[in-house]
This record gives sequence, C-alpha cells and structure tokens, in this order.
Amino acid sequence: MLTEFGKILIFLIIGGVFVGLGLFAAWILRPHRPYPEKNSTYECGEEPVGSSWIRLNVRFYVIALIFLIFDVEVVFLFPWALAFRGFGIFGLLEMVVFLVVLLVGYAYVWVKGDLDWDKPQPVAPKLNRTLTSEIKTERPSTVEV
Repeated sequence: MLTEFGKILIFLIIGGVFVGLGLFAAWILRPHRPYPEKNSTYECGEEPVGSSWIRLNVRFYVIALIFLIFDVEVVFLFPWALAFRGFGIFGLLEMVVFLVVLLVGYAYVWVKGDLDWDKPQPVAPKLNRTLTSEIKTERPSTVEV
C-alpha cells in the first residue's frame, strides 16, 4: 500500500519520463540543417556587427524590473475598482495603504535616480605619478651578499 507521498513520487517520476521521452523524440525527429545565417546573432534582420557577448549596462535591467514591479502592482487596482462598492470603507482604507506603499516605492526609485535614463558617469580619480617611474627609481643598483 502506497502512502500519499508515494503516489506523488510515482506521479513525478512518470511526468519526468514523459517529458524526457518527448524531448528525445523531438531531438530525433527535428531537421538538422545548420547554415551560417541560421547560426548568426539575430538583430531584427540587420547584419550583425561585432560579438553578441557584450557587456550591457545594468540600467536596462533595473528599469525593466522597476517597470515590471509597478506594472504588476497596478494590475491589482482593476479588480478592486470593479468590486469597490462591495468592500466598503475597509476596502477603501486597504487600497489607500496599498497606494501609499506604491507611492513610497516610486518616490524612493525617483530620488535614487533609477528612472533617469542618462545618469552622469562617475569620474575615476587619476594619479599624478606613474607607478613604473617609482619602481625604476627605487631599485638598488647593486646587490650585497
């Protein structure tokens, strides 16, 4: 007699085998005709220039994540607006708290400057002296044994 966890384990094993067989069948049946255009980096129909392994600015990801967070949070406003009358004053207060938290997060991101597309680049300090000239001048001319 199997316990409930044993049934779940068998279900997971059967599911894994099913997925593995499906991937294997797709690998066997797929056409394999590579050519240079197919293997090139896709850039909207344009001829690729340079390597696709370039370092992108983190700002792209930060703005995308901020958009995603605020977009998902604003989606919660629609069901609330449709059923607003049924919630009463308690529902209104909950949504006010939700919007205050949303606005505090927006203000934080705004003050931090993450919404600015063109941030000023940090200026690295420069040395007045070169390290190689110091090394050459500090070496002793003779070695004593």
